[in-house]
Amino acid sequence: MRTTRLTFALLLAVTAALQADLKKAMAEPDLEKRSKLALDNAFAAYQGARDLYQKGEMEQVRAYIDEIGQSVDLAYQSLNATGKNPRRSPKYFKNAELSTRELVRRLAGFQEQMSYDDRHLLDALKERVQQVHDELLLGLMEGKKK
Repeated sequence: MRTTRLTFALLLAVTAALQADLKKAMAEPDLEKRSKLALDNAFAAYQGARDLYQKGEMEQVRAYIDEIGQSVDLAYQSLNATGKNPRRSPKYFKNAELSTRELVRRLAGFQEQMSYDDRHLLDALKERVQQVHDELLLGLMEGKKK
């Protein structure tokens, strides 16, 4: 019973710390910098998920996986909200494209290292991050649709 409470308290602390970082990104008024902060948070959450998976803390790993998805979505929404054409102002769009490509690659490697029974946890996240990457790349190649 005591270990269950301790695990639950630790899970709440980790989730609160991650949410604080994401809230810091959400508080950033510059949308382009917000996307960068959100992607940095996604990489920190990825590293946390890997570390905790090694320790067998599956509930916390799930929290980190959700955090990665929320961070990538925030970054993509922030870039879209700028209203800028990615072809004419590519700096932050290209940074996000490269970051999401790297994140997909790292998630694939992480998934291969996971137990077969746990691999399904990353399927939807990998698909979503790949979708965001593809949309960013398409925007850079074609520009913004009118």
